[in-house]
Amino acid sequence: MNFELKKWKKTDVENFFKYSHNTKITKNMRDSFPSTLDNCRKTVESFSCNDETQQCCRAIVVNGEIAGCIALFLKSGVYCKNAEIAYWLGEPFWGRGIMSKSIKQLCRTAFEQYDIVRIFAEPYAQNIGSRKALEKAGFVLEGIMKKDVYKNGNFFDYCMYALVK
Repeated sequence: MNFELKKWKKTDVENFFKYSHNTKITKNMRDSFPSTLDNCRKTVESFSCNDETQQCCRAIVVNGEIAGCIALFLKSGVYCKNAEIAYWLGEPFWGRGIMSKSIKQLCRTAFEQYDIVRIFAEPYAQNIGSRKALEKAGFVLEGIMKKDVYKNGNFFDYCMYALVK
């Protein structure tokens, strides 16, 4: 399946909302994940306008259609050689290897473009698809943080995965 990572445009908001507004996706995201069309518009606008000195956000495009999002956020202070990767993919595109390939591609670019030595991800422990995508992309499980997340009245474990240069 053909896919590419491309810069966001302000006109991409409808597809962002179309695929991200799915409880199977949002249950595995942080609370701040955009839930309304207006919030999606603001998010896509921020992605399309960023100067990429502190973050790199890309649309995942499959056969010409925006299918998801992948982003890298550089850390600061004593964590300045680290970056966090976050992503989601529309449900119709699951199980095709798109996300693991997208992760590999963005990490390769990030290690070349930024002065970092470690990229980490923090998927919820129950998000098996995300964990598999990270492992296929070369990430290693460093630990599981028990009951570290409190969301919608429930505790969740999250995993710490990392890829070290």
